[in-house]
Amino acid sequence: MPAVSAHAPGKTILCGEHAVVYGQPAIAIPVTQVQARAVVVANPRGSANQIRITAPDIHLDDFLENLPESHPIRQLLTNLQNSLQLPHFPAFDLRVTSTIPIAGGMGSGAAVSVAIVRAVSTFLGRPMTNEQVSSLAFEVEKSYHGTPSGIDNTVITYAHPIFFIRGQPFESLHVCQPLTFLIANSGIKSETAAVVSDVRQAWQNDPHRYEALFHAIGTLTVQVRRRLERGPTEEIGGFLTANHQLLQELGVSCTQLDKLVDAALSAGAQGAKLTGAGRGGNILALVNEENIAAVSTALRNAGATNLYLTNLMPATSEVEK
Repeated sequence: MPAVSAHAPGKTILCGEHAVVYGQPAIAIPVTQVQARAVVVANPRGSANQIRITAPDIHLDDFLENLPESHPIRQLLTNLQNSLQLPHFPAFDLRVTSTIPIAGGMGSGAAVSVAIVRAVSTFLGRPMTNEQVSSLAFEVEKSYHGTPSGIDNTVITYAHPIFFIRGQPFESLHVCQPLTFLIANSGIKSETAAVVSDVRQAWQNDPHRYEALFHAIGTLTVQVRRRLERGPTEEIGGFLTANHQLLQELGVSCTQLDKLVDAALSAGAQGAKLTGAGRGGNILALVNEENIAAVSTALRNAGATNLYLTNLMPATSEVEK
């Protein structure tokens, strides 16, 4: 039996992180320049449920039964088995690789989950729908992040820009003209669960102030959506920079992220902000063809460890729900 493989993109939050956990909208886009990949190979000599998992990026090479029950991959495969109502898995080898930075706010955990579910379910002859894949990935996101909104698993599963409100069906976004973003890694790992927990504690301590900040972020997100779909897109950059300022007020930025944002803006970016949980991870900058090189150089000089270029293009068809 030939190997079965599947992949999933990274993602970045264009607008609305943190506020999305509290009922405000957010916009997320896939980042196809980075990918998680899962490959399944049958082991005809192995016994039932004998699953060897190799994931060199996290230094894992072991059998499923040896992993703690709390391990995300074990949780994911257990949930998949239950979802498919299988008495056991056939023996197989699973190899997982990823070019998505870990703890960088680009959805590495969700992408790995999506790739695994797609590869294993296809290997079993029971390929799952996007909705089923996203649901299984979301359950594992809870172990990574505590109280996730569901935006990561959704945008990564559908690999399409989305407008997302927690607890509501997502909406597919279609941009009116091409846009280019530079994503710069700060080199600092971002612990999403810890940052989300700190924001929740701050909100509980001062709900009036934080509700106002969440509402302001949500208002900006709606404005960004309108410009994405109808124009003028030249106004989007200002909204992104304003979103960063609100995230600073939430207490989720840090000196290095602010330094990268300032460097991008000084070099000619139309707008820039942190993306993801914050206190590390990445920033994104809206650029054009004329200043990609200058902004890239400024970001490297400001300490960016990696740069990723991603494009939003006008869509030609509706995304499958």
